[in-house]
Amino acid sequence: MNASRGMAGSVVLLCLGLAPCFAQTPQTEWAKLNDEAMSLYQQGLYARTVEVATKALRVAEETFGAEHLNVATSLNNLGVLYKSRGMYVQAELFYKRSIEIKEKVLGPDDPDVAKGLSNLAALYYSDGKYDWAEPLCLRALEIAEKALGPDHPKVADGLIKLAELYRTQNRPAEAEPLYLRSVAIREKALGPDHPDVAAGLNNLAALYFSEKEYAKAEPLCLRSLAISESVFGPDHSEVATSLRNLAAIFRRTGRKAKAASLEERAAAIRATIPGGKR
Repeated sequence: MNASRGMAGSVVLLCLGLAPCFAQTPQTEWAKLNDEAMSLYQQGLYARTVEVATKALRVAEETFGAEHLNVATSLNNLGVLYKSRGMYVQAELFYKRSIEIKEKVLGPDDPDVAKGLSNLAALYYSDGKYDWAEPLCLRALEIAEKALGPDHPKVADGLIKLAELYRTQNRPAEAEPLYLRSVAIREKALGPDHPDVAAGLNNLAALYFSEKEYAKAEPLCLRSLAISESVFGPDHSEVATSLRNLAAIFRRTGRKAKAASLEERAAAIRATIPGGKR
């Protein structure tokens, strides 16, 4: 059962994609190098991207000084690149130095510091260092709540990251209230039929599914499916995901015919998606 947009695979939650990390700046040599690196990354030319991003860091240090925010941005970009290639030791060093600069320039409670903490936490999560990730997630969440207020959607994102960490560590009692609060925040801020609400419902359902609480998981999956169908239409990949999740519950609760019907529909949807698999 998929925990859609959860901590491990969510660009939108953890800034794991490279392009959003590049700052828009005046057309200096540094900015041009950033644009070039972004283009190379989007083409999948990762080795060349690292080369250009490394040059951008050197130019930033020479042009702006070693403790400028542009240097922090370049360091973060390199952290993203090295993490994407599984080079966690190198990525950690870049992330840490980026955070140090941001803390010094912006102060320890700035939202940009929280973003850096979240990136480093995601790195530790991917490397299985959950005890290292947890305090970073907690601090990033605290900064977001203080800066944005307790009911901001970005606070919901932070809650989900922490909940996913707890779920991975088999700590369901700690994960559940975080998921519930994140869904409540998103419903209030975005409306009850927003795709992010559906994703949150799916995350909570995945927790209940793993704990064999199928009676709790089923209505969440049904509602997530209804939202996805309403927002995306009946033949979208998100609908297929919801169908497969619901089918998994049906199979576990002895409703094999219903499960097979949903699985068949999900497979038919995926077969129509470029690159999709049955």
